[in-house]
Amino acid sequence: MRRRILLSTVAVVTITGLLLGIPLTFYAWRWVDDTARNDLQHRLQRVSSELIAQEDTDGRLPAEIKVESLKLILPEGGRLTLDYPDPQGRLHHIEVGEPCHNPITESMSLGTTGQIRLQQSRDRLRDQQWQVLTIVSTMVALSIAAGIVVAAMTASRLADPVLAVAGRAERIARGDFRPDPARHGITELDRVSDVLDAVTLEIADRLHRERQIVGEVSHQLRSRLTAVRIRLDELSMHPDPDVVTEADAALDQVDRLTSALTDMVAAARAATPPGTRSSVDVEKELRPLIADFGALYTRVGRRLVLRVADGEPILAWVTPARLRETVAVLIDNALQHGDGTARITVGRAGGTPTVLVTVTDEGPGVSDSDAQKIFERGYSGAGGTGVGLALARAFVEADGGRLQLQNRRPPTFAVFVPAATPDSGEPKAEFSSEPR
Repeated sequence: MRRRILLSTVAVVTITGLLLGIPLTFYAWRWVDDTARNDLQHRLQRVSSELIAQEDTDGRLPAEIKVESLKLILPEGGRLTLDYPDPQGRLHHIEVGEPCHNPITESMSLGTTGQIRLQQSRDRLRDQQWQVLTIVSTMVALSIAAGIVVAAMTASRLADPVLAVAGRAERIARGDFRPDPARHGITELDRVSDVLDAVTLEIADRLHRERQIVGEVSHQLRSRLTAVRIRLDELSMHPDPDVVTEADAALDQVDRLTSALTDMVAAARAATPPGTRSSVDVEKELRPLIADFGALYTRVGRRLVLRVADGEPILAWVTPARLRETVAVLIDNALQHGDGTARITVGRAGGTPTVLVTVTDEGPGVSDSDAQKIFERGYSGAGGTGVGLALARAFVEADGGRLQLQNRRPPTFAVFVPAATPDSGEPKAEFSSEPR
């Protein structure tokens, strides 16, 4: 921003200086020339007056003219030429001063008595013109330089406060809600700072209340889950093997639900998103989901299939709980609103450092009107709560990925997340590929 302000202001100052300086230079050049000619005209007037003073009673110049007084009127390096008739009618030609090279000439007629010409060297005039041109150019250059200095000071004065306010907004986005008492002396920016202070207080208060609610809800849920777990533990000691199998499966579900609840509570309470991302084998992470939802699909006469594109493990740089919850939402949507076989495919997005997980089924698909709003919180085209897809997208974006509806018919949802390397686990690149 500082650079843009500086460049724009310097451009304006430079253009203004040139638009004023070029005509001023031209007129200054002409002004010196006109001044020199006016000076010659004025000197001719004085020469004429001196000659009139030397005329005889009959109005004619004598044969011998006093040229000493005329020399005092000549400009430096000038030359005076006088042609006149004496009382006897003889023409006289008198030259006073040194010959001039490349002269400028002004003349005056004396009527019947003759003519006078006054010359001055053009080289001396050029020297004066170049001196004036140098002065004008120097003034223009100094004006532009002063404009650049003012532009730099103005750019710094404007850019630094704006960058400070932008940094303040960035800190708020990171969860730093501390007020900033600094003000910059610019009314508009100080007003923005005042609003940011008020907003941070409101956001901090709301987050505090929401975390309290989350804590209370999580406490209640954990208490209920603990009670369910106790009952399931009792069922796991039942003599019927089928009951024990179902009880153990239910205990696994309770453990996963407790783990997911713990992760979500930790994320809600953290001032910034917790750094729980790690290198995750996507297939191993999704296998338990396939086992859990597979039984539900079997009950309604449908199939749930997982296919991994590459032979080697595909690693993603994600939070395991977020990835599981996202894919679980998509599988549940396919179960509730889809039809036929649901397929989960794990692969790479066109050779880019991005892992692609798609969930598709053989249902009627998503209508054109629903496709535009399907990820909006609270919107549901099939009588649901409208929370699942919005929450799933928030989970994916929190890990630097993206969730989108890739195809409407058959319905295909695509999850793009950053890939990880097998050795270090670090992501190869920040997620930025694949158009939305």
